[in-house]
Amino acid sequence: MVWDLVFAIVGAVLLVVGFLGTVIPVLPGAPLAWAGLLVAHFSSYTPVKIVTLVICAVIAVAVSILDNFFPTLFTKGSGGSKAGMVGSTLGLIVGMFLGPLGIIVGPFVGALIGELIHDSSDFKRCASAAFGAFKGFIFGTGLKMIACAGFIWIYVVAFLRAR
Repeated sequence: MVWDLVFAIVGAVLLVVGFLGTVIPVLPGAPLAWAGLLVAHFSSYTPVKIVTLVICAVIAVAVSILDNFFPTLFTKGSGGSKAGMVGSTLGLIVGMFLGPLGIIVGPFVGALIGELIHDSSDFKRCASAAFGAFKGFIFGTGLKMIACAGFIWIYVVAFLRAR
C-alpha cells in the first residue's frame, strides 16, 4: 500500500518535471513525462494500461526526434545557417534566467546574434533566419508541451478512474 502511494507520487513528479523540460533545454521533457506514466503504471492509485504506455512511448520518441529537426528545418527554410540555430539554443539558455519573457525572446535574439556573427552583410536575411529559428523552436516546444500535457491528462484520468 505504501509503495502504491510512492509510485503515484513519483509518477506525478516525473510528469511535472517532464512538462518543465519542454522549455528547459537540458531536461528531456517528453521522455521524463513518459517515465512518470511508466512509474504510475505500478500504482493502484494511477493504473495506466500497457497499451497506453506503448502508444505514449512512441509519441515521446517521435516528439523528441522531431523537436531536434524543427529548428533546423525552419531556419534553413528561412535562409539561415548553423550559427543561427546554435545562437537560438544559447539564447534560450540565457533567456531562462530572465523569466518567461526571456524564454520566448531569447531564442530569437540568440539566432539573430548568431546569424549576424556568421554574416552581417545582409541584416534582412539575418532577421528572417532568426525568425525562422524562433518559429522552429516555438513549434517544437509546442509539440512537446501538447504531448506532455496529454501524458498528464492520462495520469489524471487514471487516478480518477481508480477512485
